[in-house]
Amino acid sequence: MSQKTLTEDTQSGAAEAQSAASSKRWWILAIVAVAQLMVVLDATIVNIALPSAQKDLGFSDGNRQWIVTAYALAFASLLLLGGRIADLFGRKTAFLVGVVGFAGASALGGAANSFGMLVTARALQGVAGALLAPAALSLLNTTFTDARERARAFSVYGAIAGAGGAVGLLLGGVLTDAFDWRWTLYVNVAIAFVAFAGGWVLLSNHRDAAGSKLDVPGTVLVAGGLFSLVYGFSNAETHDWSSPQTWGFLIVGVVLLAAFVWWQNRAEHPLLPLRILLDRNRGASFLAVLITGAGMFGVFLFLTYYLQLNLGFSPTKTGVAFLPMIGALMVMAQIGTTVLVPRLGPKVVIPLGFAIAMVGMAWLTDIGVGSSYTTHVLPQLIVIGAGLGMVMPPAMQLATGGVAAEDAGVASATVNAMQQVGGSIGTALLNTLAASAATDYLAGKDARSKLVQAQATIESYTTAFWWSAGFFAAGTLIALVLYRRGVPQQDADAAPVVHM
Repeated sequence: MSQKTLTEDTQSGAAEAQSAASSKRWWILAIVAVAQLMVVLDATIVNIALPSAQKDLGFSDGNRQWIVTAYALAFASLLLLGGRIADLFGRKTAFLVGVVGFAGASALGGAANSFGMLVTARALQGVAGALLAPAALSLLNTTFTDARERARAFSVYGAIAGAGGAVGLLLGGVLTDAFDWRWTLYVNVAIAFVAFAGGWVLLSNHRDAAGSKLDVPGTVLVAGGLFSLVYGFSNAETHDWSSPQTWGFLIVGVVLLAAFVWWQNRAEHPLLPLRILLDRNRGASFLAVLITGAGMFGVFLFLTYYLQLNLGFSPTKTGVAFLPMIGALMVMAQIGTTVLVPRLGPKVVIPLGFAIAMVGMAWLTDIGVGSSYTTHVLPQLIVIGAGLGMVMPPAMQLATGGVAAEDAGVASATVNAMQQVGGSIGTALLNTLAASAATDYLAGKDARSKLVQAQATIESYTTAFWWSAGFFAAGTLIALVLYRRGVPQQDADAAPVVHM
């Protein structure tokens, strides 16, 4: 056989291997997207089913919030630990254990015969999610290293992260109407089966930080700090802001997180190496995710109330009403990450996305008692979705881009933590401000009048929307100031190696 023939055969074999590896990467993206959707939609899918669950299990209105809060507390406080476990023990192991744990906790919740059993299941879902979510995101970070492919992968992932809450509302409404509230939990078992089978076949278990050790003091400090912050903000919904259970836990949370930062400068194997936070574009991206999490709450929760209570939509119809927002978000996620950021840079694209979302949210304040969905909700949702699609996926991509492979898990966990803490802040602030607005409107009026009551609820919704618009305005300014000029360049030295 000639040397030319050998060379051609070698090149042909290399091309086939590269094509197979590329195909495998996109299958990994599909599996990661399925797992991420399960985690994200679970933050809202149960919300629509809460009234049915409350009637079935007989718990009080005061206890109802713990069905949501138990998940948020466990998820937020353990995220950094989950991310570091993925780095230390392998992302495939973390991913598969997280998927199985999430499915088991969901099955337990679906079979709950008491309030305590349901809350326990929701907390266990949060624990499993804290292991699964950073493993999923870090798998993208270490699988897609080509700049163009990475942008496409993160456009999909970011769209799911941004639209998952609305998908949860839709799926929760359909399952509650068609079956009962338990299926909002049982559905995770089917999703988990697909994610587990795909992960088992496609993933390998390379450990990039196998030589490091777990930072136990740092783990305790950051878990306690995040728990206290989320718990403090959650208490603001049921207690006054002047209550020690609110400001006391918030102060404890800030102190513990400050101690965590101090310790990370001294630890031999830090849980969150501060070099991850000190990159200017990455730090700006973490803040963008935090602000987006806080502002999006105004769309999902209060608009759900408005559609169901004021316009008389069913749970299923409410979920369908959010579909145009999801469509706009997914389209702009693709355009933002693959076209706009590579050409214009994040300093232009992300502030513009925040500004568009701000305009849409401010426009949504025009709703009234006699408004219609077609004219007073639909156009605004499309604008908001387009704006958020220009923010979430690029910010998530930049937050994890250029991170060394051994830090991919904890960097991914930080992104998820920012989104979760932002959502908790938005929940507490907007609920409190909305309730105060309704109370102020009723002062001096006939509170027995149905028209007055309806207008009071409109005042509470529009107040929440104005504050959400304010969050996005702040995001516009912060992104404009913090992001570096120009198009991000891929650092060949920092780029992680592909492990599949």
